[in-house]
Amino acid sequence: MLIYKQYNEEQLNNQYNIRLHVPEFAVYFEHWEKLSKATREKYSFVKDIRYGDHERECLDVFPSAKTKSKTLVYIHCGYWHLFYKSKFHFISDAFFDNDVTTVLINYPLAPAATIGEMVASCRKAILWLHKNVQQFNGDPQQLYIMGNSAGAHLAAMLLEQEWMQKNAALFIKGVCLLSGIFNLVPIQLLQLNSILNISNEIAMHNSPVALIPAANCPVLVCVGGDETDEFKCQSKALYDAWKDKNVAIKFLELPGINHYSMLELLLHKTASLPIAVCKMMDV
Repeated sequence: MLIYKQYNEEQLNNQYNIRLHVPEFAVYFEHWEKLSKATREKYSFVKDIRYGDHERECLDVFPSAKTKSKTLVYIHCGYWHLFYKSKFHFISDAFFDNDVTTVLINYPLAPAATIGEMVASCRKAILWLHKNVQQFNGDPQQLYIMGNSAGAHLAAMLLEQEWMQKNAALFIKGVCLLSGIFNLVPIQLLQLNSILNISNEIAMHNSPVALIPAANCPVLVCVGGDETDEFKCQSKALYDAWKDKNVAIKFLELPGINHYSMLELLLHKTASLPIAVCKMMDV
């Protein structure tokens, strides 16, 4: 029986089972840990800075050596229920030479937290950074957001028009979305939803494809050429939904790149992804 598009239950679960399609996933996780350890040994950083009251509402900062630097805020992946910011410290190494302050945030995870509560925490972190990033050599008027997978969903939610107009339209200068999930309707149908507990109401209010984004904020939507059809459709659907609402949106499919290799691509200065991100940030 088909439950979504042309997929039955097993097929849909397989489309969103990233590890099934990248069987060497553990090698990537191990490599990220090694890269992040090397990054911590290479640069000064400040860890576990509180931005809220929840135990996971904290962030790490790798300050630029230059004052009033543009700031890149990274929101990590993990299907809304896995991982910790320190695994991704290597992202800082990709942009330090460009005089960029990098911030990596934690946020509450499922099943203890709802998707809406995660969105609220990420918004809280951005507002905290606007008030405090200057002490870490960041320019509070030049914040850029990057997220991948579930983190890309949370980053996209920061662009919701009403919230942006009230809070952040003047200082969020660009958003990079790496292989994100922007329509939560199929996620409700996955076995994974026993952890996430996404209801129809949550899906309706927290699916970026159904929201109106703030105008004129540059958005870079990226997906790997080796990803599943559904992940490609997720990114293309966001681009199609927003392209007439946000003239600054761009779509980038990366040949030969899977869901995990995309992050390490950022470390290759001459690759199309870091070039596009640096162009967006004008660094």
